[in-house]
Amino acid sequence: MNEIENKKYCCCFTGHRPEKLRLPEQEVKRLLKKAIMQAVMDGYTTFITGMARGLDIWAAETVLELKKANDISLIAVSPYYGFEKHWDAVNKQKYYDIIDAADGVKFIQSEYSKASFHIRNAYMVDNSTCVIAAYNGASGGTKNTVEYARKKGLEIINIL
Repeated sequence: MNEIENKKYCCCFTGHRPEKLRLPEQEVKRLLKKAIMQAVMDGYTTFITGMARGLDIWAAETVLELKKANDISLIAVSPYYGFEKHWDAVNKQKYYDIIDAADGVKFIQSEYSKASFHIRNAYMVDNSTCVIAAYNGASGGTKNTVEYARKKGLEIINIL
């Protein structure tokens, strides 16, 4: 997969890992699904996930569920090959299922580097006009992604 065809209708996701979220998983998933459904109603047709544990995986699963009744697509953008290799078996299987079901898959780098996450996040923002975030103000990759999206003029929907 090369570049996204029309970023005008693209929405990406960013969010803290599950252990950093201040709400229970089921509540985050409910708010996430509501935001994704609204984005679909607003005309977004392509959704980009960064494939991290937590929000990215939940968002991808939600998009794949909604895809059954909507003309939408999912692009999986992983920071590097083997990103999931240290995860538990359940999360690894979710990762593989999403990769298999996605309409497009992009690996940012062939192997780990500190920069791979930043490059992945910038790629997603640069190819979107909207970000659905689970951002609680904590420092880290989610904060950096939200700030970059704000600087680039994207619509930011924070579900927290």
